[in-house]
Amino acid sequence: MRDNTKKEVFSWIKSIFFALMIAFICRQFLFAPVAVQGESMMPTFENNNRLVVSKISEIDHFDVIVFRSPISEKNFIKRVIGLPDDTIEMNNDQLFINGKVYQESYLSQNRKIAEQAGMKKLTGDFGPITVPKDNYFVMGDNRLNSTDSREFGSISNESVVGEVGFRFFPLNEIGTPE
Repeated sequence: MRDNTKKEVFSWIKSIFFALMIAFICRQFLFAPVAVQGESMMPTFENNNRLVVSKISEIDHFDVIVFRSPISEKNFIKRVIGLPDDTIEMNNDQLFINGKVYQESYLSQNRKIAEQAGMKKLTGDFGPITVPKDNYFVMGDNRLNSTDSREFGSISNESVVGEVGFRFFPLNEIGTPE
């Protein structure tokens, strides 16, 4: 009976060890949970939303990413506006990427708020700016209250933690964010 007990304990220890190793590998290389801090992505994401980011996604225009901030010890969450070698320009609240106008539908609610406050523009004019190789130009959806590439410049590819893939808190907003 003692041999069976030892085998059972050893079997449990092995199972727990392998489960922990799989969790560690997934957390390090595949995905990670993050918490939103601040209001720079409102209303898309609000303070204390809980998200899962994918560390293996290929980043494209308008993806939402988490990255290590170049100006603080925190991670930031922003929307990718420019990819490497893109030329970005904002003119009269219109976004131009490589000379082509892009509609930013995710800003519609913030545009209404700005208009109600008597503001003519949500995003100030800038550019043209060419995004360096291996960098991204990022901006928050809450353009009036966002510290982003307009202030600190483009971010390096190495600083990217991952692309937002899933919101798991608050419970009434569970799912893949737009």
